[in-house]
Amino acid sequence: MLPEIRLMGDVDVAALSPLLRGMIVTISYADTHNGIGLTATGAMNRKFVHWAAVHFDWPGYTSEDLYRMNKVLNEADMPPLWVVRDMVRHLKLLRRKKDVLLPTKRGQDFLARPQAFFDLIATDYLYAYIHHGQTQEAVRNRMRWWHVFLNLINMKAETGCSLDELANEREHRACVDHCALPGQGRATADRLFRSTFA
Repeated sequence: MLPEIRLMGDVDVAALSPLLRGMIVTISYADTHNGIGLTATGAMNRKFVHWAAVHFDWPGYTSEDLYRMNKVLNEADMPPLWVVRDMVRHLKLLRRKKDVLLPTKRGQDFLARPQAFFDLIATDYLYAYIHHGQTQEAVRNRMRWWHVFLNLINMKAETGCSLDELANEREHRACVDHCALPGQGRATADRLFRSTFA
């Protein structure tokens, strides 16, 4: 059985989670702008993608970084938007109506109480989400990795520790060595850990 993920206390998850923050601003945009326009191929239109590049506060993907690579941004040019769109579709927070994405009733509930959805979003993202270019087998491997790692975090959190202390723990190093994805080394697993909890 996979560890349950529950938000404890009154934490501002939007300030701490780029994924949740991206979902909030995406649904809010759709709610206040009469939807998010879609291209003929079903991608989010450039107007929204430009807006998202400026308003998503996603580490490593500032608007300057994104525009350094492309003069014009399409949905495919903004990796954080891939995850956000997949999650809002999976959780049925937006629905397609002709050439526009509109918030559903559940999406409006999410806007009103995003913290109430955190447990579901975190669980789906960590245990079930298939990242671009991954296979179902990679997701199964990740579930085993997260199971071990979340248990380690829970044990260390009982006594109180910082991210740096946790990263330097001998158990963390053993976990990274043991749980490294096939064909990838310790550095890849360590980078995944740090980017997720940064």
